[in-house]
Amino acid sequence: MKIVAYRRVSTQKQGKSGLGLEAQEAAIQEFAQSRGARIIREYTEVESGKTNERPQLAAALHHAKVTGATLVIAKLDRLSRSASFTLTLRDSGVKFVCCDMPEANDLTIGVLAVVAQAEAQAISRRTTDALKVARKRIAETGQKAHRRVRRLGNPNGAAALRLAGKGNAAAIAAVSANADQRAQDLAEVVRDIRAGGAVTLESIANELNGREMMTPRGGRWYPSSVANLLRRLKA
Repeated sequence: MKIVAYRRVSTQKQGKSGLGLEAQEAAIQEFAQSRGARIIREYTEVESGKTNERPQLAAALHHAKVTGATLVIAKLDRLSRSASFTLTLRDSGVKFVCCDMPEANDLTIGVLAVVAQAEAQAISRRTTDALKVARKRIAETGQKAHRRVRRLGNPNGAAALRLAGKGNAAAIAAVSANADQRAQDLAEVVRDIRAGGAVTLESIANELNGREMMTPRGGRWYPSSVANLLRRLKA
């Protein structure tokens, strides 16, 4: 398990004195040891919890995303007091663990925004209930009801696309989109590597592997995969 650590204090005075930072670091180190994990990068922010402008957190999230690491913070209140900000973290796709509340991870962090998102969740529940009723109607009334419920959402998902002869095209498009997004995530890393003097495909691949960056499929980099990456970046 790879860890990207994030620590935050509210004032410059706390940042300079180390007040609060040492306790956070100790909690993260203890968590890493208990999981047999390795901390690959640490980020420290000096910013109020009421502020959503967090360059260090953004950098930590990006590093965790491109390396497949887990973002770990010591205490939940070191993250944010903003529900929308918390939901942004949840939707970032980065694995997330909080030392003082391990159950509040990337899958459950949205619970913290329940109050602010109450209406949205109510709408979601109403939609879910409507789909349940519609699906029950399918079983009771057959194909005619099935055609009606497709307006709400096709319960067959990918299977229906395959039956329509579109499954392969959709899968290919999804893979391509994922590779394009991964290329954009790594654009800054590639620029830094080139600025450091790596110019050949092999040397760039070695640097990406050395920095523990993953390919879109989670594997190692080779000259051929670097060539594909540069082609997508048009670099």
